[in-house]
Amino acid sequence: MRVLLVEDEARMAAAIVRGLTAEGFVVDHVADGQAGLEAARFGAYDVVVLDIMLPRLSGYTVVKTLRAEQNWVPVLLLTAKDGEYDEADGLDYGADDYLTKPFSFVVLVARLRALLRRDPAPRPTVLEAAGVTLDPAAHRVEADGSEVSLAPREFLVLEHLLRAHPAAVHKEELLDKVWGNLDDANVVEVYIGYLRRKLGRTRIETVRGVGYRMAP
Repeated sequence: MRVLLVEDEARMAAAIVRGLTAEGFVVDHVADGQAGLEAARFGAYDVVVLDIMLPRLSGYTVVKTLRAEQNWVPVLLLTAKDGEYDEADGLDYGADDYLTKPFSFVVLVARLRALLRRDPAPRPTVLEAAGVTLDPAAHRVEADGSEVSLAPREFLVLEHLLRAHPAAVHKEELLDKVWGNLDDANVVEVYIGYLRRKLGRTRIETVRGVGYRMAP
């Protein structure tokens, strides 16, 4: 199990390398974002542990570039930036997990083993189907190249449909993911109607007895 560690704090990096090596991982360490990007491109790693605040290139830029190049190596962001928007940004850029400093080494190892159990899955930074593109990080939606303004929950509903494409998404799943504890499936139909008016009625299909999906 090969791990690439991209971390510029020397003492932190040394401690992580020692600990992961003791757990049976093979660890390579680089100390800046550019070197990390090049290593992740060509090193055939099973997982990348990536700091955000790095010399030369930020961790955000590294993971966003990898995903743009369709490199789906699992990435765990390890950083002192602990705000919820920082976490959301990292995941939107294509990271698979996020752990803040200071952290439990036991938790780090558990997170890495969980990532290694998954098959690397595409996490594109821009979602696209039926002539609609959605950029989660920029919070931007276009239909046939023209920008479309969406309310926050409209944006979330569309994002879930695009991530699931070409599969259908159940109404109950949309209700849970977008509205949480709200127990009224009719609100999903209302917001699908809003999206159809803004994007065009043919872009979102109704799948009877299931829910909705983006058109082919």
